[in-house]
Amino acid sequence: MIGRIVGLLVGFVSAVFLVTLAVANRHSVLLVLDPFNPQNPVLALELPFYAYLFAMLIIGVVLGGTATWMSQSRWRRLARARGQDAARWRAEAERLTRERDATLAAQRRASGQPSDARQLALASH
Repeated sequence: MIGRIVGLLVGFVSAVFLVTLAVANRHSVLLVLDPFNPQNPVLALELPFYAYLFAMLIIGVVLGGTATWMSQSRWRRLARARGQDAARWRAEAERLTRERDATLAAQRRASGQPSDARQLALASH
């Protein structure tokens, strides 16, 4: 609950800061993408300055998220492998439990002792 409140508070402060930044930097800026002919560029883009700031913020978040995702791939692979191992061991334990129960039931039948199912049936009557 406190973490959610802190997250909302940080988000609100960040939003106020970004809106203030956008209002203060709304004049147009020419971005020239032609380093060989800057006076008469082939490729240029004129946008408000805050648009460039927001674009760089978004690109930074995407690149940071991608880098984090790629650096954690080893841990995801390890978790997937360990999950498969756990499922395999769980299946093995269940198989061994079934075999043990079947062996015990066969031993009881051979020795003349009633099995658990028979005892339950007799107890319910």
